[in-house]
Amino acid sequence: MSELGPINIGDFERLAEEKLDAGVAGYFFGGAGDELTLEENVAAWGHWRLRPRVLAGLSEWRTGAEVLGRELSMPALVAPVAYQGLVHPEGETAMARAAAAAGTVMCLSTLATQRPGQVADAVPEGRRWFQLYCFQDEAVTRALMDEAIGCGYEAIVVTVDAPRGGNRERDLRTGFAIPEEIGVPSVEAALGSGRAVTIEETFDLMEAALSWDYLGELAGECSVPVLVKGVLTAEDAGLAVEHGAAGVVVSNHGGRQLDRCPATVDALPEVVDAVEGRIPVLVDGGIRRGVDVAIALALGADAVLVGRPALWGLAVGGEAGARQVLELLRSELELTLALCGCASPAELGRAHVQRAPAASLYSG
Repeated sequence: MSELGPINIGDFERLAEEKLDAGVAGYFFGGAGDELTLEENVAAWGHWRLRPRVLAGLSEWRTGAEVLGRELSMPALVAPVAYQGLVHPEGETAMARAAAAAGTVMCLSTLATQRPGQVADAVPEGRRWFQLYCFQDEAVTRALMDEAIGCGYEAIVVTVDAPRGGNRERDLRTGFAIPEEIGVPSVEAALGSGRAVTIEETFDLMEAALSWDYLGELAGECSVPVLVKGVLTAEDAGLAVEHGAAGVVVSNHGGRQLDRCPATVDALPEVVDAVEGRIPVLVDGGIRRGVDVAIALALGADAVLVGRPALWGLAVGGEAGARQVLELLRSELELTLALCGCASPAELGRAHVQRAPAASLYSG
C-alpha cells in the first residue's frame, strides 16, 4: 500500500476486506456456488485489448456522457448495492453525496437501509435512479415506486434475474443475517415488522413469477423510464425492447445468482447488436479500472454501473472514500481516452478494441 493511501480500486478492496467483519465481508465480497462467474466478471475485461490511435492533435479531453437524455460527468453510475448501512453509519446518504459530488447518478437499492425519501431529503442536489425488486405484496412494490418517483428519482431499474436467491455459500457458512438494528424499510413493510432477516428469507418475499407482460405493463404505466437489469442474451434484449423498456443493464448480479453464466463483458456485444441502438445499453460487473470503462464503451455500452468498488470506498472512507473511487475511474478513463486518441467517450467504437491473443497472460 502506498504511503499516500489507496491509489487504485484494488487498494480500496483490500482495505475494506480488512475492516469488515467476516459475515458482512462474506456477503459483499461473495458470489454464488463455486464463484466462477464472480471471478470471471473481473478477469474477462482483461481478455480485451485497446487499439490506440496516435497523432490525434488533441490537447483536451472530456469524460462527460449523455445517459437517458441527460449529461453526466462520466459514463459511470453507482450501481444499486443493498444494506450500505452495514459498512458505514451514513450508508446510502453518504453514497448519494459522493455520487452528487462526482457529477453522476446513484441508483438506490430496494434493500437500502434508508427510504428513498430520506436519501432525497438528505441530498436534494443529487441525481438518483431507483432499483426495484417486485414483492409478492404488490402494495409494497407500488408504494416504493411512488415514493421514489415522487421524490424525483429519474428512472426505475427493475432487477429481473432473481426469481430465487442464488446459492451464496459464504452466507450459509457464516450464518449471515441483516441485524434488526440496521433496519431495511422495504423488508419491514413486506413483513409487517422489523427483525433480523436472512438473505434467503428476503428473497422469499419477492415475486418469483414475473413475466415480460408484467414488465410491459409496468413500463407502460410508469411516468419515468423503466430499465431492465439482468439481461445476458440477445433474445432477452430483444424482448426488453418489444415490451417498452427504456434501457437494459447487462448484468449477472455480480456473480451472485447463477454461477457459470457468462461474464458481463462477454455478453455485452450480443446484447448491443440485438438492441441495434433503439435503447441505451448499460453494463455492470467486474469493472475495476477506467480502462474497463473504455472497453465497455468501445463494445457499444452507453455507460457502466459500479457497485462493489463504490461500496469499498464507502467502507474505507465514507463519503470521501466513495467519491475518491468514482474520481479514480473518471481520471483513469480520461487518461485512456487521451492515449487512444479520443476526445470524448462518444468517439470510442469497436475499431478501438480487439480480443487478446489466446496465449495472453490475461486470457487464462
